[in-house]
Amino acid sequence: MASPIAANKAELLAIATAVATEKMIDKSIVIEAMEEAIQKSARNRYGAENDIRAKLDPLTGDLRLWRVVEVVEEVEDYFKQVDLKAAEKLQAGSKIGDFIVDPLPPVDLGRIDAQSAKQVIFQKVRDAERERQFEEFKDRAGEVITGVIKSVEFGHVIVNLGRAEGVIRRDQQIPREAARTGERVRALIMKVERNNRGPQIFLSRAHPEFMKKLFAQEVPEIYDNIIEIKAAARDPGSRAKIGVISRDSSIDPVGACVGMKGSRVQAVVQELQGEKIDIIPWSEDTATFVVNALQPATVSRVVLDEDEGRIEVVVPDDQLSLAIGRRGQNVRLASQLTGHQIDILTEEEASEKRTKEFAERSKMFEEELDVDETLSQLLVAEGFSELEEVAYVELSELAGIEGFDDELAEELQTRAKEAIERKEDAYRATRRELGVEDDLATMPHLSEQMLVVLGKAGIKTLDDLADLATDELIAKKREAPRRRNTEGPQLRRPQRAEDKGGVLGVFGLSEEQGNEIIMAARAHWFEDEDSSSASEEAANAESSQ
Repeated sequence: MASPIAANKAELLAIATAVATEKMIDKSIVIEAMEEAIQKSARNRYGAENDIRAKLDPLTGDLRLWRVVEVVEEVEDYFKQVDLKAAEKLQAGSKIGDFIVDPLPPVDLGRIDAQSAKQVIFQKVRDAERERQFEEFKDRAGEVITGVIKSVEFGHVIVNLGRAEGVIRRDQQIPREAARTGERVRALIMKVERNNRGPQIFLSRAHPEFMKKLFAQEVPEIYDNIIEIKAAARDPGSRAKIGVISRDSSIDPVGACVGMKGSRVQAVVQELQGEKIDIIPWSEDTATFVVNALQPATVSRVVLDEDEGRIEVVVPDDQLSLAIGRRGQNVRLASQLTGHQIDILTEEEASEKRTKEFAERSKMFEEELDVDETLSQLLVAEGFSELEEVAYVELSELAGIEGFDDELAEELQTRAKEAIERKEDAYRATRRELGVEDDLATMPHLSEQMLVVLGKAGIKTLDDLADLATDELIAKKREAPRRRNTEGPQLRRPQRAEDKGGVLGVFGLSEEQGNEIIMAARAHWFEDEDSSSASEEAANAESSQ
C-alpha cells in the first residue's frame, strides 16, 4: 500500500477504498486511521507538545492540517496557548477562553514518518477487522459452518472460515479422523470469545449438537419442526444414540430419520466417519424411554428410584453383554440419553438382591418392633421398608392388611414410634459426645442422625453451619455408571474429589430445605448486627446529651 502521506488526493481516496473493500470494513474507519496517522507524523515534525488535528475529506481527498490553541491573557504554554493579540490575527472576534485553530501548511514527511504512519493505519484497520469478525460470529454459536483446514498445530486443527479462523481442539475432534491441510471440513460453532489477537472461534465435531444439526440438514421434517430430536448422546467416532418424537401422528420419526434404504442416516454416518447411530423413539414415560434406549437388548423389568435419580434395569442372562455393550458403551450412552444412572442386573442378580433386601427389612422390623418373623415378613411383603412408614401411615391402611385389625395396627404404630424415639435418643447422646451444640438441634429439617453426621464432619456450632454453602450441605454425590464385565467382577470408577457430595447428601434434602437450614443458621449474625447498631445508637444519643 502506498504511503498516504506522500500520495496525492486521488491516491488517498483510492487507498482508503481499496483497503475498506479488501478488509470488508467501513471506509470511514480507514479515513479515520489515515487522519490519526497524519496527526501522529505531523506532531513528530512540529513537536509532540502541539495539539495537532488532521481532516481528510472523504469526497474530494482534500487534507487540512491545523493545531488547536487556547486564547489566554498571559501565555504560559507557547505550544497550546496564544494571547488575545495573536488570536485576532488567526480568528477575528476571539475572546479569552476560546479555543481556535491555527492552520498549518502541508508537510513533506520523510520515509521514517511515512513508515510510522503506515503502522498506525495497519493497526487501526487490523483492530476494525477483528471487531468486524467478532460481530459477525458472536451470535452464531450452535450453527454448523464449513471451512478449509489451514494447518494442524499441536493436534489442534486451524480452520479457515473465509472471513475469520476457527479452531477444532483435540478433544473436540472425532478420534482417529485424519485432518489434512486444504480439505474442506464441517463443524459446529461452540462459542465465540473476544481476544486481543482477534475473535477466538471454537469449533467441534464431537459434540452431540453437531450430530443433531447434521440430521436437521438431511431430514426436512426436523428442519420444519415436525420431528424433534429430544435427546442425543455420542461416543465420537464409534457410536451414538438419538431419541426422536413426531408432532404428526402420521409420520414415523424413526423411519423419517433413517430415510429410504437408510439414505438419510447414512449421509450423517459418513460425515461422522462411520459412527453407528441408533435412532430410537422418545417417550415421556421414563421406563419406556430407558427400555428403548437400551436397544438392541431386551429388558425384562425397570425399577425407578426418582429420589436418587437411578434406574435399575433387569435383563435376561443372555442379554447382559448386549445391554452393557462393548466396554460399557451401550449402557453409558443410554444413561447419557435418559439423564439417569442405569444399573444393569440379570434376573438372578435381581432375585438375590430382592431376597437380601427382604431379609434385612424383615430382621429390622422383627428387632425394632419386637414381633415374630411371620408378622415382620408380612409388613415387608406389603411394601413397608422403614419404621417411619409404619409409624405415620394411615391406621386404616395398616389395619387393612389381611390378618391385621385396628388393635394390632395401633400397637404396631406405638412400637414403631417408640423405636424411632429410641434411635433419636441414641443419636442425641452421640451428638452431644461429639460436641455438637444444642443450638443446631433447633434448626429446621435436621434430625439427630443428621446432627451426628455434621458432628463427624467437624460442623459443631451455628457458625460452622452458617459458613457452608447450600451445595456443600445437601448436594448428592455424583457416581459414575458401573462398568460391567461378564468375565470379571464389577468395576466402579474411583471417586474423584470433585465428585464428592454435600455433608448431608445421602438424606435427600431438597435445595429449598437446604436454603432454609443455612439461612436459619445465619440468622444470629443479623441479630448481632442489629444489637450492635442499637448499642451504637444508644451510645451516640448519650454522648449528644
